[in-house]
Amino acid sequence: MLDFLKLKVLLFQEYLGLAGRATQNVIRRPFYGQDLLLQMDTIGVGSLPITILIGFFSGAVMALQMSRALAQYGASGEVGKITALTLVRELGPVLTALLVAGRNASGIASELGSMKVTEQIDAMRALGTDPIKKLVTPRLIALCIMLPLLTVLADFIGLFGGYMVGVPLLRLTTGSQYWVSSYQALEYNDLAQGLLKPFIFAYIIASVGCFFGMKTTGGTQGVGRATTQAVVVASVWIFVIDIFITRIFVWIAT
Repeated sequence: MLDFLKLKVLLFQEYLGLAGRATQNVIRRPFYGQDLLLQMDTIGVGSLPITILIGFFSGAVMALQMSRALAQYGASGEVGKITALTLVRELGPVLTALLVAGRNASGIASELGSMKVTEQIDAMRALGTDPIKKLVTPRLIALCIMLPLLTVLADFIGLFGGYMVGVPLLRLTTGSQYWVSSYQALEYNDLAQGLLKPFIFAYIIASVGCFFGMKTTGGTQGVGRATTQAVVVASVWIFVIDIFITRIFVWIAT
């Protein structure tokens, strides 16, 4: 039991070391701008279709589920308010982060893991290139830029999905009332929460994916194991961090 705990503590220390070095490299030359743009395209543009789909159906399902409860209390006009608050505060950041983690944490871990088992990373060190600066930092920056943007897009598409269900389909309210109530329901606290969460989630997804990729051993089986571990650990930490951030903002609001 003690040896098991020692191993976990050692892994966590190594993770903190890699994340710290990658963060420090953000302001150090060289910056590898071409790699950054490539990762932004792979992570951001590549995740657009699934982000749009999950955003639209999340808003639509939210409006559909709340329609019956709101009708019982004669508050059908509040569907826009509830959809906006739920998406911006919670569903938008968390669902988008989970989708990006499933798509990109696995991709990062498998890509770096394949480079590790084929000794490409060792060759990079032999040529005098810092693998963390070259491989980890661009992915970290790209995710921290693109995930908040994807979350904003998912929130807006989700509001549109709620509008399609609440106004043309179920006729719970008018279009103008839906959008006005959605806009008026959001406060600066909600917007700050909806933007801070995806930024922190992006840091976790990128750093965890890179860490398990850089720690890969055992050939092709090790690559598969690292990919699975990266997705699971990143997804779990998204929920754990989400609880703490939500608690902080609830405390600030009260």
